[in-house]
Amino acid sequence: MTNQNPLSNQGLHNITPDDITAHLSSLLSTANQTGGDSLFIVKTANHWMEQAKNRPIQQMLFAEFWFDSEICILFADTNLGKSILAVQIGQSIASGKAIPGFPMQPGAQPVLYFDFELTDKQFEVRYSVNKCAHFEFDENFLRVEFNHDVIPPDGQPYEDYLTDCLERTLVEKQAKVLIIDNLTYLKNETEKAKDALPLMKRLKALKNKYDLSMLVLAHTPKRDLSKPISRNDLSGSKMLINFCDSAFAIGESCKDKNLRYLKQIKQRNTEQMYGADNILLCQIAKPKNFVRFEMTGFGTEREHLKEPTEKDNSETLQKIAKLNADGLTTREIGRELGISHTTVGKLLKKL
Repeated sequence: MTNQNPLSNQGLHNITPDDITAHLSSLLSTANQTGGDSLFIVKTANHWMEQAKNRPIQQMLFAEFWFDSEICILFADTNLGKSILAVQIGQSIASGKAIPGFPMQPGAQPVLYFDFELTDKQFEVRYSVNKCAHFEFDENFLRVEFNHDVIPPDGQPYEDYLTDCLERTLVEKQAKVLIIDNLTYLKNETEKAKDALPLMKRLKALKNKYDLSMLVLAHTPKRDLSKPISRNDLSGSKMLINFCDSAFAIGESCKDKNLRYLKQIKQRNTEQMYGADNILLCQIAKPKNFVRFEMTGFGTEREHLKEPTEKDNSETLQKIAKLNADGLTTREIGRELGISHTTVGKLLKKL
């Protein structure tokens, strides 16, 4: 092989600063052309902009809540309708028909719905009338259950085997849209940050490898219903929120138990449309054989929160005092407790 190093044929005493500069410039030029083996890819900002121009604009799968090529997390407390909404979204994408009030831009495409919550019989009951007059799902809607008769090969960790099977399934079915219901079944003790990080890395790697759109359902631990929903209400929130592209939550109205509301928690491809001052109100209905969310209007989250009692206020003051003693700022305390930093400041003055 020909030696490309221009310095190699010169004695050390003959090398000048200009020779070294020229050699470094040559190395940098080669690295920029090939990418090299570095962990980093360095290009000018203008180069990145030109490259991005050729990428398709991401489209809405479920209004501004979830765009294609995103990992989106939908979280809520138990029995608020996460699975109902997820199936409704999956059927919408599979059929290419938008849910009224929720724009959906791409055409119909296969959807893999990993259902780790319901048995087939429970699913049948939910989408039928007295186990008759069954709802007819689009053929693009593919429901997946665990095969409990299969065990991982000897020596292979369960999580590795599970993600390998997940990858094989999406390749076989040529699906680009995955809905996972729910996160708890993919990893034991997902609430713990140390367990959430490798799980989200696996999902993100799959997303990047196959350009997937993923909706992942997750639970919230018991929360204070007098406080707005925040990222701190998601189990394992610190890691999970960092590794997803978008997230939204379902809340229950304390004014009307039949009302639910949707609130954006994180977004990258749009401005926040549905925050605390503009939540999207819904009710769960079952006309005929398809249980679903129906949009009823808009409101502010404040209107639908529980009125705090004296006991709640006392507990909040105690938490603020402790966090303040730990050295947290008013903004950090506000983020931790899900209240504004100005409210924290006022309560600190009372203390």
